[in-house]
Amino acid sequence: MLSFWSVLSGRTLYVALFSLTVLIGLGGLVGNGLLLWLLGFRVKRSPFSVYILHLAGADFLFLGCQIVFAVLTFTRGSQPFYAVVLFLWFTAGLGLLVVLSLEQCLTVLFSTWSHRRPQHTSACACALAWALSLPLVLVPSSACGLLTGGGSWLTCFQYHAVGTVCLFLLFSVLCVSGLILLVRVQCCSQSGPPFYYFSLQMVPLFFFCGLPFLVYWALINTMTFIVTFFSNFLFVVEFLACVNSTTKALVYFCDAGHRRDLRRAWARGGKSRFSEALEMTA
Repeated sequence: MLSFWSVLSGRTLYVALFSLTVLIGLGGLVGNGLLLWLLGFRVKRSPFSVYILHLAGADFLFLGCQIVFAVLTFTRGSQPFYAVVLFLWFTAGLGLLVVLSLEQCLTVLFSTWSHRRPQHTSACACALAWALSLPLVLVPSSACGLLTGGGSWLTCFQYHAVGTVCLFLLFSVLCVSGLILLVRVQCCSQSGPPFYYFSLQMVPLFFFCGLPFLVYWALINTMTFIVTFFSNFLFVVEFLACVNSTTKALVYFCDAGHRRDLRRAWARGGKSRFSEALEMTA
């Protein structure tokens, strides 16, 4: 009887988390998709908007894959490469948050940085974040057999340990840069632009909602017995990761300064940047 109720409660929790994950993921897809359209075609590009545009793209890909994989897992069962694809977009989002926070730290610490920075710094930093996410995820996954099957445990441990250390170093850099922004902007009574406060809000959001998914990835290949013991851990961390990706767009839209800029872009009406580009090429 006890085992029956434990199975029933586990199934109930799984169904509840599955439903919440799909609902929140759909909301996040709408929010990030709207953000991609507005920043991509309606708003004039700025160094900050380039970061947010790429970050919305990473979150959109993560949420889209999460919904599809959640439905496939619910109906057909899980596959190893599901976690690889999800964590690839998750890592890209983490890298984009890091480069965004680092640039804000440079702007706060060195007042001349915003005037002397190279023109395409934001685009190059985003491209670097996307490029580095590939080896950090795909190389350990291949060594551990998540993509090809098989693989030596020792080789898996070595590659996975290096990748995990690099990822936690990125998380540490995000925390330190967030702390620097907090001290300089809040404690020193400096009134910064709205995107300073966006960066500050992303650090605690990632700590509570994104870090569990990072911990799960650190355990999935080398300590599978722990993950198996906590069988519902995966459902919880995927749900929290969806909350992390969805809330970023919500925080951006709720900020008064960003909302005012978007309203101005919408009120301008007329031709969007996309239609203007089409006419220029015609």
